[in-house]
Amino acid sequence: MFNIDPRDPRALYEQIIDHIKEQVIKGTLKPGDQVPSVRQLASMLTINANTVMKAYNELERQQLIETIRGKGTFIAQLPEKAINESQLISIQKELKSSCLALHYMGLSKEDVLEEVSQIYEDLLREE
Repeated sequence: MFNIDPRDPRALYEQIIDHIKEQVIKGTLKPGDQVPSVRQLASMLTINANTVMKAYNELERQQLIETIRGKGTFIAQLPEKAINESQLISIQKELKSSCLALHYMGLSKEDVLEEVSQIYEDLLREE
């Protein structure tokens, strides 16, 4: 499904969350697709099942996946243009911090916009 990088500064559960979100955005995972069970994914990634459970709990909280007892865990049907206001505020704070850091690195507004545009395009590009 994907690899976890132990040298990545993000926590392992955050890497799992990001990988699943990225696969949904790219269309690799579609609503209704089943994702591996907690034990299966923990075994595939050779990490603790509690780490996978933490990622899955967060993905369920964000309504990206849903668990159906006795059947498994699936990518949820996403409503069109569902905006979580508190999540949006949190992301805006992260963007503000990143833009400030880029500004102090000497990048212009145009350079920052180009970087964001490139990241977004790379995200949508098929693997």
